[in-house]
Amino acid sequence: MPWLLALISVAFLTPVKSPGAEPPSEAAITLRDILMAACSHNAAQFKAHLTARNAAAFSRLAPAAQVTLLKRFVLLDNTGTPNAELNEKGEITVSCVTDQVTTQMLIGRAEIRESLAFLPLVVRESTDTAGTGARRIQMGLVKENGEWRLLSLGLLLLDLPSLGEEWDRAEIDPNEKSALASMKELQGAIEKYRVTYTRLPDSLSVLGPPAKGTPSIDEAGLVSAELASGKKDGYTFRYVIVGANNSGAPAKYELAGMPVTYGRTGTTSYFLDSSGTFHSGDHRGAVGTAADPKVE
Repeated sequence: MPWLLALISVAFLTPVKSPGAEPPSEAAITLRDILMAACSHNAAQFKAHLTARNAAAFSRLAPAAQVTLLKRFVLLDNTGTPNAELNEKGEITVSCVTDQVTTQMLIGRAEIRESLAFLPLVVRESTDTAGTGARRIQMGLVKENGEWRLLSLGLLLLDLPSLGEEWDRAEIDPNEKSALASMKELQGAIEKYRVTYTRLPDSLSVLGPPAKGTPSIDEAGLVSAELASGKKDGYTFRYVIVGANNSGAPAKYELAGMPVTYGRTGTTSYFLDSSGTFHSGDHRGAVGTAADPKVE
């Protein structure tokens, strides 16, 4: 990501306001960094501004569910380029620029009560100069170990442990579709590897891209590094050579795809038998079998 938020934090304190205006509070700067991380879908930076309890729950969410949460913060589906400006009143405006639309978020003055801070946030599209479609939200932050952390959105307390399962369940169907597509991609890559090197790959890892140079028998460049690692979109994949022979056309193999966390990242186990037929069934996260119903 091209934005170094730590450096930007210092840069935005450069006065571009009237002499009588107060600089933005630490709470406002923290909220700015939260919004910029959400705009760029930077999950690691976003998590750094959560309470310890919510940060732990956020880490357990499937990657797709993490992105869904970040999208809600900036009301945009696509990854954006974040930018922030300070007006003459000392207020911060965060812009999230995408190819389709730009969202602007004006952070108002913080109302601080001991370890709590409440900041008004006005969210609108950049073309809505009159603000007729603007949304107004009260953001809550809490001080934890001397640092401001995100606490609430409007009246909604950010409670990721209780919301995590709900969000993950919403991602089960996309995860399962992605898992089956990944299985078919792996099947195609294995067959291409067989034709190119006259043998089956020893593992999924050799199907990944080369660290440098041209593809080879050990780094075939047939799938992404993520898929070659055996994990993608809440599913893990297992590859097994059937029998002692791994050379030539007669060599056989099996593939299996299982949810990383049953009931949250998926419920269906997928299985590709040695004849090349796909099967699926609910095995509560365990490996499927050739006895499962065929995938149509």
